[in-house]
Amino acid sequence: MWPGLVGKEEGTDHPPISLERMLELTAAAEVDGIKFDGIDYFLFHPHTDPDASDDELKRIADLVASHNLTIGSLVAPIWPGTVGGPAMGTAEERSNFVLAVQKACRIAKIFNEHGVRQYGCIRIDSASGVEAWSASPEANTKLIAETFKEAGKVAADNGERLAAEGEICWGGMHSWKDMLNLLEAVGMPETVGFQADLAHTYLYLLGYNAPEHALLKEGYTEEEFWSAYTEMTNALRKWTIDFHVAQNDGSVHGTGSHDKTGRHCPADDPNGKLDIVKCSQYWLEDAQARGIKHICWDGCMFPNEMLEKQETWNTILDVMIKVRDQCGWN
Repeated sequence: MWPGLVGKEEGTDHPPISLERMLELTAAAEVDGIKFDGIDYFLFHPHTDPDASDDELKRIADLVASHNLTIGSLVAPIWPGTVGGPAMGTAEERSNFVLAVQKACRIAKIFNEHGVRQYGCIRIDSASGVEAWSASPEANTKLIAETFKEAGKVAADNGERLAAEGEICWGGMHSWKDMLNLLEAVGMPETVGFQADLAHTYLYLLGYNAPEHALLKEGYTEEEFWSAYTEMTNALRKWTIDFHVAQNDGSVHGTGSHDKTGRHCPADDPNGKLDIVKCSQYWLEDAQARGIKHICWDGCMFPNEMLEKQETWNTILDVMIKVRDQCGWN
């Protein structure tokens, strides 16, 4: 549901899209009689008050279920301006980060008990900028790891797992190697893992915010691409517990308050750099053994006009079915 919220601002040409409308668009998608099974869900305004009453949360659960949809992974409101703060910030900011995870766990429990949610993770990232992190990389990675550990303890106590989404815009998570270093520093593989997004991890290969960790140079060959992709996925796959199907054209994009990160493109974008189905196989090898029970589409910062077109949703559903079938899932 976050493509209806992330990078959206009232009073602009990309205002937030209501939860009700996003559910309608999701439920209406269909390819050869197959429909979306469910949604992943961002736990913040205007879709959700993170402090909503039990009754209000049950109403939301009923609304989702009324569209014959379930809820999978949840996105904790860990960013400044929501509940949380930078994972490498002040003691208060780091405490607020953990508080955001606590609130997400409470909501998860209500959805689970309702029955609308039976699987999925809680998504986080460092909520910290790359430039600020770069001022003291070792110390800041240590702080982020400590914050993630505290959040991980909260998640584990509530029967949840945290999936840290690697993007080039998040300090300490902005390259494949820094992401790996952070996960190893946290050292809680049963509870704190990685969420791979095809668009973001493609930018990892190019070393957009970490040239020293680039695995590809401009003008790379297909053989070089797959060699680099194998190296990256071999390093991060064992940590991967959540997955975003996406496309990228090799560029970055940001709207509203969201910093520039890997651009999400339509699945059939002629400028797309990825063989979505083949790339997904690299991440999803043995996925179910790691507890992955669903895959999600991320069209974060798609223009509203694009999101309002039903063919956008049908096209992405079509490629997700291909990913599912190629990976041998039921």
